[in-house]
Amino acid sequence: MTFYYLEATAFAKLFVRGPGTDALIRLMESVEDNCKLISASTPLEVYAAIRRRERSGDLAPEDAASALDVLRLESARMVQEPLNPAILEAARQLLDRTALSWPEALQLGAALAARAMFEGTEITFVSASKHLLEAAAADGFQTLDPANDPIEKHDEPVTEDE
Repeated sequence: MTFYYLEATAFAKLFVRGPGTDALIRLMESVEDNCKLISASTPLEVYAAIRRRERSGDLAPEDAASALDVLRLESARMVQEPLNPAILEAARQLLDRTALSWPEALQLGAALAARAMFEGTEITFVSASKHLLEAAAADGFQTLDPANDPIEKHDEPVTEDE
């Protein structure tokens, strides 16, 4: 079973169209909700990005309202890795050994904590940030950039009728 950890830049693609949105939506539709992971901070980070785009005029108010509605619904369906001292410590360690920004370190720290929690399970780190994908790969994650990597639809479970 593969879990998918969606970092904020990837998670945002589910609500505001951009390169890789369609492929990521198809993938997420084929994956069980309990296999979709995000940091508890991710919905707030995406919320802030949507509001910034609305204020700058890049996103119409009605489109922003629609995106925020879907964000609330989809966030509730994801397994959220809560922020806790272990994640903050993992982020501090990442800041000591990488050039990640603190939000990037927090995202990767949450993915590291999720990997420890779901020991023995493959977790694919999904991001639109090349810099963050490189750091995740260096920490042993399979990585996926929805805009640049081919996304194959997750295999549906086989039923007895097939």
